[in-house]
Amino acid sequence: MTETRVVPDPATECAELLADAVASGGHIALTGGGTPRACYRQLAGMDLDWSGVTAWFGDERCVPPDHEDSNYRMAAEALLNSLPSESDGGPAVHRIPGERGPNAGAEDYERELRETLGEEMPRLDLVLLGLGPDAHVASLFPGQHTLRVQDRLAVGVEEAGFAPYVPRVSLTLPVINNARSVVFLIAGEEKSDAVARAFGGGPSEDAPGSLVRPQSGDLTILLDPAAASRLSSPPA
Repeated sequence: MTETRVVPDPATECAELLADAVASGGHIALTGGGTPRACYRQLAGMDLDWSGVTAWFGDERCVPPDHEDSNYRMAAEALLNSLPSESDGGPAVHRIPGERGPNAGAEDYERELRETLGEEMPRLDLVLLGLGPDAHVASLFPGQHTLRVQDRLAVGVEEAGFAPYVPRVSLTLPVINNARSVVFLIAGEEKSDAVARAFGGGPSEDAPGSLVRPQSGDLTILLDPAAASRLSSPPA
């Protein structure tokens, strides 16, 4: 099922969806970016039981975890650092070791996914995604071969297609599309063209967001009016 919601404050809507996922427990993949930061801060202020949650990341830049470009650092500052440690009832957190470089980092992360979830194709309970102005998703960029990878859970991205131009590690489309729930959180007029390309037509490698269509899960697209301003026909 696909649901497109155009709301004044998508970060608040997203925080409520994540709160429901936390209450249910399971495996949640976080994302980076400014709009998720606002969502995470709201989530941090909620009285939730995180003991059944395992937190993953959809992608990471190949920088140390304390670097200003690190998705982990952003999520830690906005959310994770305010939660109890795993031993005290907080979530288990699996960050992507981007500092090891794109290929070694992807291999390590894939091994961790397989060891933790014990499945040939792991099924995450919720994957949170943003959308770049070029319609990239996670660190899967337009026209790159990583969009066609079917036999890996995580892939190294040697050359980023968008700033910051550092190598990346990303979950692959098969993992994203195997999730029980995928949630896009998108805000701002600068994303409106990408939104129209990703969700207003058919699948295309020129708009990686258009390739995110869960096989047997739900897709929720949270937009503010500015981001939705060029979207004429939301995906069914």
